[in-house]
Amino acid sequence: MPDRQPTFGYLTPERLPLFTDLYELTMMRGFDEAGHEPTATFQLFVRDLPPDRGYLVVAGLEQVVHYLESLSFGEEAVSYLAQQGFPEDFLDRLADLSFSGEVRALPEGELAFPNEPLVEVTAPIFEGQLFETLVINQVGVQSLLATKAARMWDAVERFGDGQALVDFGSRRAHGTDAGLKAARAAYVGGFDGTSNVAAGEAFDVPIYGTMAHSWVQSFPSERASFEAFVDVYGDDSVLLIDTYDTVDGARIAREVAESAGVSLAGVRLDSGDLTALSKTVREVLPETDLFISSGVDEFFIREFFEDGGIGQGFGPGTALVTSTDAPKLEGVYKLVAVEREGELAPSMKLSAGKVTYPEQKDVRRVSADGQFVRDVLAERGEEGLDGEQLLEPVFEDGERVAALPSLDEIRERTRRNLRSLPTEHRRFRSPTSYPVEVSPGLSETTDRLAASLRERES
Repeated sequence: MPDRQPTFGYLTPERLPLFTDLYELTMMRGFDEAGHEPTATFQLFVRDLPPDRGYLVVAGLEQVVHYLESLSFGEEAVSYLAQQGFPEDFLDRLADLSFSGEVRALPEGELAFPNEPLVEVTAPIFEGQLFETLVINQVGVQSLLATKAARMWDAVERFGDGQALVDFGSRRAHGTDAGLKAARAAYVGGFDGTSNVAAGEAFDVPIYGTMAHSWVQSFPSERASFEAFVDVYGDDSVLLIDTYDTVDGARIAREVAESAGVSLAGVRLDSGDLTALSKTVREVLPETDLFISSGVDEFFIREFFEDGGIGQGFGPGTALVTSTDAPKLEGVYKLVAVEREGELAPSMKLSAGKVTYPEQKDVRRVSADGQFVRDVLAERGEEGLDGEQLLEPVFEDGERVAALPSLDEIRERTRRNLRSLPTEHRRFRSPTSYPVEVSPGLSETTDRLAASLRERES
């Protein structure tokens, strides 16, 4: 049996273009050999939001940008495709491929709603077709998880008092890359940091960590474990106090700190009735920060505060990195315009349940008194419409024209946008649908094209 390639770090820049579905390459070969090379516009969007979601936080654009800037079929990728039977002329073209088109997108941290383009790619169809798999993957998963994180931040915003949120979910993520992207998405959604060191280094976000139960269990007694930890970390110590009995653990932590002459940075509660225990521990440790983990999500946070729970921070894990209550986002990447006789012409699907709006588009947001009122989905450049245009140019003629904001700037955009979204659209259960209108121009084009296609195919 031949040696297998290692899985960690396998997708080098030279191999990354292979992260695509075979039918993309099959179509690209067909385009090439048929001499069918029109310019085309593809749009990534969602037809529907996941259950109990009133909005979507856009995330993942930065990874798409890096992909397009580094697009290159390396020697190993070309060699593998040769083994799959692709002809030499096609492989030579792939070896020389680089992105030459235009990208417009909603900025990361923007709020999006059904049918609004998250990313719009206009390029020769040979290029644009290739990107479908990766663009859906990168923007889809990060937007899903950033939205979950934003709901937790919103729970703190509305029911708490500025408590910290730290991603604890790497070990439960669906793979190493998923763990890294979850940490990034959590920060975009409003979190303060992550427990994952690699994510901290990769994305320059703060990292946090204390101790596990194994630390406590490895010592002869809980007191001895606390004494050893405090001896090393002093005032920076955060002790996990529920290995045996949470209230006894709090009392021992207080005694150890007093004996060592330190002020504990905090204690962590990770099991039991966390709301009730937080109140009791506060009585034992009135000046110490309480950090709450285990089963934390937006529903837990709201109920925790409504029931009088006390804490200065939360560590969501599984619920965050898997978006447990709504674990999928049905992103689609569809062709909406294609070159006919030298001009881009609208194109659309008429499949039952999967009708798409044609044309390059604008997304305009109408606000009043600092609150979002409605969005308008319009034809690109359509005049006479109210609202702020949200889609921004990212690439022109294959060159990036937009600066990449810092994650702090993106996170602030998310928080600002959530504060501007009326609370009925932010409810955790059965939110009111945010209004997205279709402009007169786009409505007319859609109806005209649909009628023409039905007549042509009848």
